[in-house]
Amino acid sequence: MSTSAPGIFSAGLPDLYERFLVGPLFRPFAEALVERLAPSAGEGVLDVACGTGIVARLARERVGTSGRVVGVDASAPMLEVAAKTDPAVEWRQGTAAALPVSDEERFDVVFCHQGLQFFPDKPVAVREMRRVANAGGRLAVATWRPLADTPVFRDLHEIAERHLGPLVDQRHSFGDADAIRSLVVEAGLQDVRLETISRRIRVPELPVFARLNTMAMVGMSPAAKTMTEEQRGQAVAAIVNETEDLFQRCYTDDSGCGFELGSNLVTARARA
Repeated sequence: MSTSAPGIFSAGLPDLYERFLVGPLFRPFAEALVERLAPSAGEGVLDVACGTGIVARLARERVGTSGRVVGVDASAPMLEVAAKTDPAVEWRQGTAAALPVSDEERFDVVFCHQGLQFFPDKPVAVREMRRVANAGGRLAVATWRPLADTPVFRDLHEIAERHLGPLVDQRHSFGDADAIRSLVVEAGLQDVRLETISRRIRVPELPVFARLNTMAMVGMSPAAKTMTEEQRGQAVAAIVNETEDLFQRCYTDDSGCGFELGSNLVTARARA
């Protein structure tokens, strides 16, 4: 049975995302992106689809007060949380297909961490990233590996679909690393390098993780939109309980609750 406190979920989703998911789930991979491109003091950094800004915050620590960091996201609520978390970063609302960056403004480093899979027009988005990069500027793009290569989320999908029907989940929808590389090459970038990275993700608060992931999957379910509030509540309770049981049986060891998660990582450089 779930032991999560109901009061936790009275906060907005961006706050919950930042509080419970960014640290354990996104930060390990954000650190890998920042390490690969190694922004240095005085450089300009752009974080595309920044969410609540973990990549931007890590980059700001490296560029210092002599550099600048801009984070762009389509979600105003996400940016509100980002601004509270680090007011030293410049946060801008906008889309990846039309970045709110003028033709005169350029960046030494451009990141896009777990955003490309959600963009309706991926080639345009990558061309926009190239447009705003300095000559010789560095680019890093990361997307989660396919669902078939991610056992934990494949298991969670199976649980959810028993109660919600088929899901439309974009999180793992662009896991083909070669497709990402092709987009980057076609956009005119060079020195393109591809790798797959994996991290052991620890889940410090399983009841909260289980409910947040369930809430996300309810939003991916066309059938859930036709359910009554009572039916959705029953489905959520069942999925949360089955999720907690799954983790306790299959994803818990002496060191706690956790799982392996993989991401594609493509780096490239704009032509000098």
